[in-house]
Amino acid sequence: MKKIAISFVLSFMIAVVSFAQLDRSQFPKSGPAPEIKIGEAETFTLDNGLKVFVVQNDKLPRVAFTLVLERDPLLEGDKAGLTGFVGEMMTGGTTTRTKDQLDEEVDFIGGSLSAGSTSIFASSLKKHQAKILELMADVLYNPVFPQEELDKLKKQSLTALATSKDDPGAISSRLVNAMIYGKDHPYGEVTTEETINNITVEDIKKYYETFFKPNIAYLAIVGDMDKAEAEKVVNEFFAKWEPGDVPTFTYKTPERPEENVVGLVDRSSSVQTNINIVQPVDLKIGDENYISSRLVNQILGGGSSSRLFMNLREDKGYTYGAYSSISSDKLIGEISANAAVRTEVTDSAVVQFIYELDRLVKSGVTEEELEKAKSNLAGSFGRSLESPSTIANFALNTERYNLPKDYYATYLQKMNSYTVEDINKAAVDLIQPDKMYITAVGNGSEIKDKLAQFGEVRMYDNMGDPAKEIEMADASLTAEKVLENYISAIGGEEAVSQIKAAKLVMAADVLGNAVQIAMTFDDANMRFGQKTMVMGNVMQSSTMMDGKGSISAQGQTIEMTDEQYEEAKMNAFFIPELHYAAMGYATQLDGVKDVEGTPAYKVIISNPSGAKVINYYSVDSGLKIKNENEKAGDTFYSDYQEKNGVLIPMSWTMKSPMLPVPLEAKIETLEINPPLTETDF
Repeated sequence: MKKIAISFVLSFMIAVVSFAQLDRSQFPKSGPAPEIKIGEAETFTLDNGLKVFVVQNDKLPRVAFTLVLERDPLLEGDKAGLTGFVGEMMTGGTTTRTKDQLDEEVDFIGGSLSAGSTSIFASSLKKHQAKILELMADVLYNPVFPQEELDKLKKQSLTALATSKDDPGAISSRLVNAMIYGKDHPYGEVTTEETINNITVEDIKKYYETFFKPNIAYLAIVGDMDKAEAEKVVNEFFAKWEPGDVPTFTYKTPERPEENVVGLVDRSSSVQTNINIVQPVDLKIGDENYISSRLVNQILGGGSSSRLFMNLREDKGYTYGAYSSISSDKLIGEISANAAVRTEVTDSAVVQFIYELDRLVKSGVTEEELEKAKSNLAGSFGRSLESPSTIANFALNTERYNLPKDYYATYLQKMNSYTVEDINKAAVDLIQPDKMYITAVGNGSEIKDKLAQFGEVRMYDNMGDPAKEIEMADASLTAEKVLENYISAIGGEEAVSQIKAAKLVMAADVLGNAVQIAMTFDDANMRFGQKTMVMGNVMQSSTMMDGKGSISAQGQTIEMTDEQYEEAKMNAFFIPELHYAAMGYATQLDGVKDVEGTPAYKVIISNPSGAKVINYYSVDSGLKIKNENEKAGDTFYSDYQEKNGVLIPMSWTMKSPMLPVPLEAKIETLEINPPLTETDF
């Protein structure tokens, strides 16, 4: 018993001593990184120049084929958007199969087949590989590019473009590209309605005939297939592919600005600012700083434990998340640090972004940060190996970037070898905090002057073009006069004031679903009702009467707070301009702005609690052409028609974060001064 007790005490003491020897204040250092067992690619080249990589993996009876074209980036000019259509057009039907037949045959074998402007991908079970290769080859050799498919793609693209014009993320992306690259660079040009409409079937065919050549192509095969079998099937399906000359292109390399420059898109309805701080960087896979750049970025803004996230979210509470990225590219890479922050802290957030970039370059990283970054990236790298496409990409990159054969097998070993000094040097090599493009999409009247402390502020529109600076012809013009001119333009105060109530029904189509919006206005008694119906079913309704309001949806009703009611009331009148003064609303004229090519006076209307709506009135006609609302989104008005002596906009285009696409609504029925009862609301 005594021996047992002594043994227990000794064991306990050893445990205590061992525990005491661990320094819990230090993040444990990574152990030696293993060499990753990645299936080694076997290669061969067909007589037509097609380079083939085979990565055998017989764990599952599947096989995947990835065909990639290695062409230079293409400046599409007045056909911008063309390459986005190529893949869908190629799978839109062949000389032997319609699109539906092609889809049915792929689905029947449980396979996958897709194409892009520089790739075709196909996969299936091993037993169906002959069939999936037959279908892949059919798409490669025999596309017919049907006109009806192009018409459909154009319509979808135009809808997506219209949505993107009011999407802060899309606007920010266009702004960044415009500032870094310019519109005469493949990475900076912008797709517009005009360029989409310029694209023809002949343009698609010409692109296909020019660039789909085997001598600039790689084929990666991953799955249950060895090299001998691969040589047989590749020759069977791809040997007849004819090679040809392919044009090459060169472009001016984007440069960093001499000093920080600010680019701003004024989006008046925004309650937050999308900030993106960027600069170009010459970085390619395999470069000396490539792997170290992954570690630098992980520490700066690669996740929820990064410096940017901990500073701007956890410490300051400016945003839900702040992140960074360092991208590589054969042409030019990009460093980016971004977040969406509350309008009132926009300048403070930029200060912190620059602080963190500057601190990284000047003060470097800590051992603990580096070890955490290595651990996180090693885990991500390991998980990526579960996907066959990752192995295919490794094989392709090894060839395209002339990498050592063991580059990816020893990737973790190389990453684990980096020291704090190595990462500090990489940060200095990669980042120049005083030569950044600082971009912002937000409420210009609130943030423009505050952003001037960081550099020259250049104004852009939502398509990345320099904003048109329109001078007011009459410097003495006031908001009150603009509103007065609007009332005159639609029929005059006498005629307009005769409208005490109105009922209207608008019809629209959203993604093939019939939508009706019914509105009832009782301006004299401050009552308002709205119902939104989809396919005849009421999806949402709102009511305002007796000084209260409510919103109903999916069987639930929520009462508006007093503040919500007062804000909703700002748009609850049929002709609200008649009531601004009586309601005690403040109005402010904020210059002349360009609204979809039309010069318009911007008038900001504020209620006593500070809620705002913004209206735009055409300089030429005086008519209201746009309404901005922080909560509901933007509404564009057109097709004014005379009703009871007053011009009424019969077409409304609504853009809202709650809508998947812009809603193009037309008034089908309109009653002026109808008899109303409570049931109408």
